[in-house]
Amino acid sequence: MSPRVLISIVTWNSAPHLKECLESLKAQTCRDYTLCLWDNASADNSAALAQEFSGSEASIHCSGRNIGFCAAHNRVIASHPGDYVLVLNPDVVLEPSFLAVLVQAMDQRPAAGSATGKLWRWEKDTPPASAGRILDTTGIYFTPNQRHLDRGSGEPDQGQYETPQYVFGASGAAAFYRRSMLEDVRMGAEYFDEMFFAYREDADLAWRAQWLGWSCLYVPEARGFHVRRVLPERRSQLPSAINMHSFKNRFLLRLNNMDSATYARFLLPITLRDAAAFGYVLLREPASLRALPLICKAIPHAWRRRKHLQKRRRITPYEMRSWFANHPVAKPIPN
Repeated sequence: MSPRVLISIVTWNSAPHLKECLESLKAQTCRDYTLCLWDNASADNSAALAQEFSGSEASIHCSGRNIGFCAAHNRVIASHPGDYVLVLNPDVVLEPSFLAVLVQAMDQRPAAGSATGKLWRWEKDTPPASAGRILDTTGIYFTPNQRHLDRGSGEPDQGQYETPQYVFGASGAAAFYRRSMLEDVRMGAEYFDEMFFAYREDADLAWRAQWLGWSCLYVPEARGFHVRRVLPERRSQLPSAINMHSFKNRFLLRLNNMDSATYARFLLPITLRDAAAFGYVLLREPASLRALPLICKAIPHAWRRRKHLQKRRRITPYEMRSWFANHPVAKPIPN
């Protein structure tokens, strides 16, 4: 009998935090899981560290090249069984009950396709146990101008997110997916769209899942810590490849998922935001202009995905627009 949970970790020069991540998995009260780690041609000792701390308990694959976050997770998910899949960043440390809490919550809510817990910020070189209670994410939400943000990001945790709710989607730092949902929303052989390579792929998958009627459950009792590297205020400090993919993928999100009525409804805020993004790239970040030919190349692929998705959608555009607001949106869970 296969384990109920597949934990998929993709590493790329992830050694600074990987040990703590793996130790937190060994401490899980739920032992009904299998761990698969895919190393994307790291230049550090990520793969060796994973083997040392996981031993025979983990399946470790070392790729000869960096095929991207999306493609690596796709290969792991497709090749390993499990009722649930935890897509976990190597810079996340989980509390011991994390898996047990989410398995129980999802077992009780078969209509939920995914779940997300409460992650706090974990600053580099600070032990997670001594980290302050500054929120990192309690799920993601979308604004009308099509920014997707983490609920509570940067806020002191004062108990404002202690209610289980439905949210738009799970942050890819520690996203818990139902296998049957992943099979329902996948496009061809891809769960995550490999045109994204990395960044914003969690929002794309969440948007697809919402179109097909799968809800995302926020469970505050499932807790952990995350080293948040990519933040808007840190953009100028990030590698150019990260910024380029982030710029590219903000447009791929819309090409894949947005219906024409919603685009028309939010045309002004979307256009203003696009103008600001293009202006910033032209003046401050010309390296990200490399995204433009990639976007053009992706258009036929994205258009086919969008048409297929819209034919299968199970909610209306009006229902989808109820998720887009300038404040974090969550919906109550029916009794």
